[in-house]
Amino acid sequence: MVTLLTLVIFVITYVVIMTEKIDRALIAGVGGVAMLLLGIYDTNTAFLEYIDWSTIALLFAMMIIVTITSQTGVFEYIAIVLAKLVNGRGVPLLFVISILTAIGSAFLANVTTVLLLVPIILTIVRLLKLPAVPYLIAVIISSNIGGTATLIGDPPNIMIGQAVEHLTFNAFLYHLSPIVVIIFLVVVGGLAVIYSRKLRVSPLQQQELKQINASQYLKKDDVLIKSLFILLVTIIGFIFHQFIHVDLTSIALAGALLLLLLTHQKYKTDEVLKQVDWGTLFFFIGLFMLVGGLEEVGIIDEFARGILYYTEGDLPKTSMLVLWLTGIFSGFVDNIPFVAAMIPVIIEFKNYGMTNLDPLWWSLALGACLGGNGTLLGASSNLVVAGLAAKAKEDVHFIEFLKIGFPVVLLSLLISSIYVYFRYLLPFVQ
Repeated sequence: MVTLLTLVIFVITYVVIMTEKIDRALIAGVGGVAMLLLGIYDTNTAFLEYIDWSTIALLFAMMIIVTITSQTGVFEYIAIVLAKLVNGRGVPLLFVISILTAIGSAFLANVTTVLLLVPIILTIVRLLKLPAVPYLIAVIISSNIGGTATLIGDPPNIMIGQAVEHLTFNAFLYHLSPIVVIIFLVVVGGLAVIYSRKLRVSPLQQQELKQINASQYLKKDDVLIKSLFILLVTIIGFIFHQFIHVDLTSIALAGALLLLLLTHQKYKTDEVLKQVDWGTLFFFIGLFMLVGGLEEVGIIDEFARGILYYTEGDLPKTSMLVLWLTGIFSGFVDNIPFVAAMIPVIIEFKNYGMTNLDPLWWSLALGACLGGNGTLLGASSNLVVAGLAAKAKEDVHFIEFLKIGFPVVLLSLLISSIYVYFRYLLPFVQ
């Protein structure tokens, strides 16, 4: 009965979120609290086990850094430089933004990358009078694809790398970056075709762009130097966090607090905090509670173990099923708890005679990361982009993204299936 109640709450909440009739942060919170009231778990379990406070704190810290940095005009400066680089043309701009997002997401956290790029994109589209949604969708999709390529690019990869000793940073780069490049080119090329008619810039806008002096937007004072320095040091910390043995959240919080301290005379702390996107943070808390309910009653764990039962330990069949089910499932539920449930299951496959588990690990990584493009709820970076866009009154609607994102996932999984089959599974096919 408890399992059924949990599933009903989860489904109803997700359906209401999809309809966008009620504020998503509010309805996610209602769903999470409903699980508390019905005794599915208690507040201690919710707050200590299921809500990922590291993710919440990382988001909070980066929002502070971006908020203060944006006051210096540096995002406007970068936006104008990028726009001039492509002569204000809409489709080349889509490619440039997508490439920057994919590369950034491969070496930084996805959330960090989109937090830095979205303000730049919103500035560019207003300058050129272009629709924002195509670029925001491209950023979401590129961040998930790019994050697939490396160990540090996406949380599921970090979890897999920590669970399997020989899957190092270089191993992820060697095994996943080739297919990521192929998928990226195919998908972004498709987006360019789909949106090409909407991304036409008039000659008047192009001429106006040429006359703009980008440097005039910079506020050349000590805050500019301090914010850029802290931002740079924070990013460097993200890149080398494994070597300095400090987690990403601690680095981000240290950067945010130091920047607040250095700039508090010009930008009051309470004013900065008012500009933080609290709606997105509370939406994450609600989602973590919802997915925590599925974990508490064992739905995610049973789903993972059902894969083994169905495939009877056959490596090619198991690998393909892991890839596709993880990919589809990750589009609707945060992939982190699902990957957490799958890791011990895959390790257990050794007891069923599987000696080479690497194809399963690569299938799990590809499915979890690429599947995040399925819906706006599929990955943390998706929700951050949607939150920033809503704050700027450039809403990315659930159904609108679904029409693009879900076909992208199917295409990505199809290409990944071919890659995994011929690179890893062919010798095992009977």
